[in-house]
Amino acid sequence: MAWLVLVVSGVLETVWAIALQASKGFSRPLPSVVFGATVLMSMAGLSYALRTLPLGTGYAVWVAVGTLGTAIYGMLALGDPVTVLRVLFLAMIIGGVVGLKMAH
Repeated sequence: MAWLVLVVSGVLETVWAIALQASKGFSRPLPSVVFGATVLMSMAGLSYALRTLPLGTGYAVWVAVGTLGTAIYGMLALGDPVTVLRVLFLAMIIGGVVGLKMAH
């Protein structure tokens, strides 16, 4: 259950990062509220998962899921460049997360 909560919390990290950018410095109310709600839920989920998962592994997975989600969103929706190196390095993040899970 902790792993599922951790991954969902990582996805919420993606949502709050996107909402943070969309809030334009907290000048837009709806994205600002979405940011606040999702950052709280994301942190609560991370906190719950860290009750049973090692700190280094849990935090690394949480950050990796958020990083991957945000980078993929940027490439698909915001026109961020899609390059071979960028995709390779994102794949390396996935490999690192899989390695951490297997080492757990």
